[in-house]
Amino acid sequence: MNETSGTPLSMIHYSRDQHTVKSGCTASECVSCRELPGVTWINVDTVTDMDILKSLGKSYGLHELTIQDIANTDHRVKYEDFGDYLLIILKMLEYNTETASVEAEQLSIVLGDNFLLTFQEKPGDFFGGVRNEISTADSTVRKMGPDYLACRITDIIVDNYFGTVEKFGEEIEEKEDELVDNPDRKVLASIQDIKKNMLRLRQYVWPVREILSNLEKKESSLIKDETTAYFRDVYDRLFEAMDLIETTREMVSDLIDIYLSSMSNRTNEVMKVLTLVATIFIPLTFIVGLYGMNFKYMPELDAAWGYPAVLIFMLIVAVSMLIYFHRRKWI
Repeated sequence: MNETSGTPLSMIHYSRDQHTVKSGCTASECVSCRELPGVTWINVDTVTDMDILKSLGKSYGLHELTIQDIANTDHRVKYEDFGDYLLIILKMLEYNTETASVEAEQLSIVLGDNFLLTFQEKPGDFFGGVRNEISTADSTVRKMGPDYLACRITDIIVDNYFGTVEKFGEEIEEKEDELVDNPDRKVLASIQDIKKNMLRLRQYVWPVREILSNLEKKESSLIKDETTAYFRDVYDRLFEAMDLIETTREMVSDLIDIYLSSMSNRTNEVMKVLTLVATIFIPLTFIVGLYGMNFKYMPELDAAWGYPAVLIFMLIVAVSMLIYFHRRKWI
């Protein structure tokens, strides 16, 4: 095993009997394994260096449009067959606990007859498990070709979808408890954010089904017969993830229904109190209006401070009612 450091390029070359790891290697070093027997996996930690992309593209016969698609990190999920190689663009998803939102990183996979190129949007290691498998002499990945390696990488990405959706599921449960205790607009806003994130998740995950369908149906000669069963398993896992996403989206809709129901119940409680107050004072107001308060003996009429005292009392009553309504969170 050899290791160097420097550039954002790393390379693993392996076969049944041996494997070599190089980190921080140059583009020319990566090209040197092009004709060797076995499988070459080259990972690029950034897509902003166009010199590296063009150098690898030239060495591995990649179309100019492929380089452009790899460099465009806002590209949609896609699958394209160029004959000599396949281009697969996926989104690696991660739940950000600080912002309670989903973050997406683009991963571009180029599958050739004896090589696999992966281009990450930024440095990171999603695939440490695969590297460990390659380092194990009797592992399945060492016995298979680059198509199986692409399948394992895709499988890890699909598995990560489950973890991301489950995080939102936990957040939904917390919001449900908050809705029961205190259904305010802040909670509703956070629910709307979850709904937007679930929509983004669906947009990232849904197109992957077509990609996996093409791969498991072996529409390309680069996919070996023995690998289709593995792609079929990933395809089934993807549908489980899609079902989980749809279930979580329905849970979000249920939360909104709970909010509306809670607000309706709360309004009914407020209306009960106000109706009770109005019912008590309606007959009193009628009696006062009928007599006009024109009584001969009214001590307040002769008091020097009677008028301002009544105004102050009215103000106190109004302010007290506003404070009471605010504490009950009616306003």
